[in-house]
Amino acid sequence: MIELLAYAIGIMYTPGPVNLIGLNAGLGGRTRTSLGFFLGVGLAMFVLLLLFGLAGTRLVREDTLIYVSLVGCLYIAYLAIKIASDSGELGANEAPARPLGVRSGFVIQLLNPKAMIATLPITSIQFPAAQIHGWSLLPWSLLLGLLAAGAPGSYSMAGSLIGRHLQHPRWFRYFNLLMAALLLYSAIALAYQHVYLPLAG
Repeated sequence: MIELLAYAIGIMYTPGPVNLIGLNAGLGGRTRTSLGFFLGVGLAMFVLLLLFGLAGTRLVREDTLIYVSLVGCLYIAYLAIKIASDSGELGANEAPARPLGVRSGFVIQLLNPKAMIATLPITSIQFPAAQIHGWSLLPWSLLLGLLAAGAPGSYSMAGSLIGRHLQHPRWFRYFNLLMAALLLYSAIALAYQHVYLPLAG
């Protein structure tokens, strides 16, 4: 059980597209208003773990994973462009940037190749080894889904702490551009590993 939790925490809390979006939300002072996004991420992980746990790896064939990965990478790139276009300025009559909600968190995590690659070893190796099957999949999937929701949430809180010390809009602009560049890099790296290499091979 400890190995399962250690793997899950290690894979979920490393930097990735969802955690970078959480960090960006914190830097912009939107941690509280982004709670829906974090819950959406956790819900997607819960669904993936439950589905793969019940159906095994039959749901994900290698040719299907390529297309899901491609859509996920395109969505990550779209979010990177959206973040890069935010000026970081907040005028007197300008409303704050609308935070991403439950649906955005659910969709990006469901299509995130990292999420699928993370859940497959859990459901195909670690769950069976720990005798987790049938109804016992439900509480374990829920627990791991909550851990997944906490990952971008913790990045967002860290961003919020940093953001309090940065008041000038230009710093937020720089951070937005940095986060966008990291997201684009993440999308390209994931596309190369999970789309290009399988097609080329």
